[in-house]
Amino acid sequence: MNAEQVNLVRETFAMVSPIAETAAGLFYGKLFELDPNLAPLFKGADMKEQGRKLMAMLAMVVAGLDRFDALRPAVANLGARHVAYHVRPEDYNTVGAALLWTLETGLGDAYTPAAAEAWTAAYTALSGVMLEAHEASLVGA
Repeated sequence: MNAEQVNLVRETFAMVSPIAETAAGLFYGKLFELDPNLAPLFKGADMKEQGRKLMAMLAMVVAGLDRFDALRPAVANLGARHVAYHVRPEDYNTVGAALLWTLETGLGDAYTPAAAEAWTAAYTALSGVMLEAHEASLVGA
């Protein structure tokens, strides 16, 4: 990601933060619409709390985009932990689609092509690290 993309992700995330609970609800609704098989992974979960965790994780990543190497261990740990939650590698594509849809829906006109490109780059970087750790956990299991 270049500096302009990092700034664009930060600016647009600042617009999402005030509607974090709504955004999280939109995200999980879209996620389960795209792949109903993912809903059982959250059986018994407090979805409001899950939404808060999602938004906190996004805030951490957004804040650290300009020093992504420093974030890498935490992101890798998150990916490794998702193995225990029965997340499959292909689920990362569905999560990405739900996230980008949520941003587009929540941001409206502020979700410009440049913002979409910046968020896609951010998610690609994040999910790439998570997938590497996910696969390494499977090999080590």
